[in-house]
Formats: sequence, structure tokens, C-alpha cells
Amino acid sequence: MSCKGKCSCRKPSKKKAIITGITGQDGSHLADLLLYLNYEVVGVVRRSSTDTTQRIKHLLGNKNLKLVEGDITDYSSIFNVLKENQDACEFYNLAAQSHVAASFKNPEATWDATCKGCFNVLRAIVDLDLQNRIRFYQASSSEMFGKSYDEDGYAKYQDEKTKFLPQSPYAIAKCAAHEAVRLYRDAYGLHASAGILFNHEGPRRGEQFVTRKITKWIGKFNKFLKRNNILPKDITKSCLDKDCDMIFASGIQESFPKLRLGNIDAYRDWGYAGDYVKAMWLMLQQNRGDDYVICTGESHSIREFLEEAFKCIEISDWYNYIIQDPQFYRPAEVDYLRGKNFKAGSKLKWKPETTFKQLVTMMVEHDIKNS
Repeated sequence: MSCKGKCSCRKPSKKKAIITGITGQDGSHLADLLLYLNYEVVGVVRRSSTDTTQRIKHLLGNKNLKLVEGDITDYSSIFNVLKENQDACEFYNLAAQSHVAASFKNPEATWDATCKGCFNVLRAIVDLDLQNRIRFYQASSSEMFGKSYDEDGYAKYQDEKTKFLPQSPYAIAKCAAHEAVRLYRDAYGLHASAGILFNHEGPRRGEQFVTRKITKWIGKFNKFLKRNNILPKDITKSCLDKDCDMIFASGIQESFPKLRLGNIDAYRDWGYAGDYVKAMWLMLQQNRGDDYVICTGESHSIREFLEEAFKCIEISDWYNYIIQDPQFYRPAEVDYLRGKNFKAGSKLKWKPETTFKQLVTMMVEHDIKNS
């Protein structure tokens, strides 16, 4: 049997994907990847009085990208986005209030954006009877593990079998959304996958996150040094003690504020966001939906991040340039995260491509160039 004319069973000339959170770090990298793969991309953005498209400005002229207004916390809004794009074959839900510290200050908004939003998409897919036509990706988080870990005889780790013990409103909301994906996968046969992504960074990382806060500060400090034609050795050592919150250099009037941080002894599994979005896409190319830990398998402390970052501007005594400020400590800390990505490696054939040192250097060089 052959189809003639305008037949609804004819496959579209290219795949279409919907991305919520397209203006964020992950959304922008994912849009880069999908457009490279010749997808049509529909990016869902909230109405805002300010321009939120900075991370995707390089894509705005692409004929295969369309931005539509939508609010992940409003069911009718998401329903209409899906109704108008029923030919989409993939839906990536990356929208969330993702800053852990902010989630303690505003747990209600965090819940709505992070958990309720996921439920809204899943419900709309089923209500429109799209569960056999669209594949769904949910951005889960290593923060769901909290203080929980397993041991392999020599080190602590987390993988798909490690129990969740969330330590923040953000992590609690992510756990609920993660379980919603499992429920809809089992109850409705939806091809739904959750990527349990460990910390992933890069030059597009929000400036409120500790890694970018560090590299952004170094970029501005380096500019201060260049502007005043001074070298780190010219910094007055007496003004680098713990009781001084400013940095001075010999022979100049200008000073520079020290870098204020919270707990620098927390360990995280840090990778590059550009690598991790490839894993998101690979999940939706599998025959069945499933959950995958995406990580590097290495854990580094914030101290180590600081050391690598300051090396880029030839400063070794970095501890003299920072202040540990109690206001930046979390009410409940997550001390150690290190993932095991065996499942992603064996089933998705995915592995990280960027080393810890390469990641830190990439971020510092970007912020030096753009400061």
C-alpha cells in the first residue's frame, strides 16, 4: 500500500522537539545540538519584561528555531503548546527553579516550577493522547541523593540504585518530579526518561552558582590588575589577612573586594554541560525510556576548583583572596557527590569528553575575555 497526496501517516521531513527552559544553560546547549542534528526546535519561554535570550542569541536567526510563550506552572499554557505542536516527537523538560539556596527562601515557587511543571507536561501528553507519539525527558538532579551514598570498597558513590535523601526544597521537588516520570512511564506506557545529572558547568552557567561566581570574580579581578598595570606579587600581603575584606596593591588608591563564599569543603562531581546534553538526546533515541546517572565519576572539592581557577592567573595563595561568609552556607549541606555512569556508558555509549581542569580553564578564560 502506498500513500498519495496529503497523508497524515507520512513522516515529517525532519524531527521536531520542544524544549522548556531553552534560555538556560542546558536548554541553550541542547538547542545547539538539536539544530545541528537538523531538528525543528520549539523553545518555550515565559513572558518577561527583560530579555532572557542572551544564551541563545546566536541561534535566533535560525529558521529551524521557533520561540513560543508558555508557562510550565500553568497547565492550560503547556496543554496549548503541545496541542499546537502535536507533530513533535521529543519533549525536553529543563525548566525549573534550580538554585538550591534560593529554594530555601522560596520553596513554593521552587515546587511549582520544578515539580508541578513536570506533572503539567506529563498530564497534557496523556490528555492529548500523545503518549505513543512523543518521547519525554525530565531533568532530574544529583541533589536528590543528598547525604545518601553507597560504597564500592574504597570510595563513596551514587548511581541509579542509591536511595534518595534530599536536603533542600529544590531536591525534594526534583524527587517528586522524578517519581512522576516513573509513574507515567508505568501507568501510560510513555517513553519517559529521567537524566540524573550531576553538577554540570560551563561559561553559560548562571552567575549565582559557585563555580561561575568564582570564575566571574577572577575575570573581574584580572581586569583590575591589568587596568592598574600590576602583578599578583604587587598585592600588599598585609591586606590579605582574614580581617581585611578588600585587596590592595602597592602604589595605587584603588582596592578590590575579596571573593565571598560559603562552604568550600563540599565535594561535587563536575562536568561540562555541553557534554551532558548529548546524553539527554541519547536517552530519547533508545527503544524504551529509563533513568540514567550522568556524571564524570570524579569528585572534587570547591577548594580544588579554587586552586585550579586561581592557577589561571598565576596565584597560588588563593585562600588569602577569599572570605568564607556564613550567609552563603546552606541550612542543610550536601557534603559529597560522586556518580557512577556505568549504565550510561554501557547502554547509551556515552562518556564525558571534558576533564575537570579543562572545564575550569574554559570558564576562567571565558570570563577573563568577557570582563
